[in-house]
Amino acid sequence: MTVPPVATVSAPAAASTAASIASTTAASATLNYNQFLQLLMTEMKNQDPTQPMDPVAQLSQLASFSAVEQQVQTNTTLISLLNTNTLSQAESAVGHTVTSADGSLSGTISSVTINSSGATANLTNGQTVALGSGITIS
Repeated sequence: MTVPPVATVSAPAAASTAASIASTTAASATLNYNQFLQLLMTEMKNQDPTQPMDPVAQLSQLASFSAVEQQVQTNTTLISLLNTNTLSQAESAVGHTVTSADGSLSGTISSVTINSSGATANLTNGQTVALGSGITIS
């Protein structure tokens, strides 16, 4: 019996927040990794003794899947670091004056809201400014 190549792990829908993407992807990779090992063990138990499984292909598949799992874990760590960096920058912006890119809106930042579409500064006058390129914080 031959094991087909292992498919790559796909990320969940883009509408999810970064934290839920990281946790869902990591959980999915662990589950798939465990399923792969169970399949491998079942195949080894049930293989034909006169035509054993190719050990090179077996190790190649295991190494490939292990690399995918490590990449998912690395992505999870990077997303966590980016979220921490974004929160730190948002915290340091509170109390400062922000001016929109076109100069039409200005005010003191009372709070910052971070969601999947980016960061938005909530001003003391009730207005909001999307934090992105071109804005000035002083």
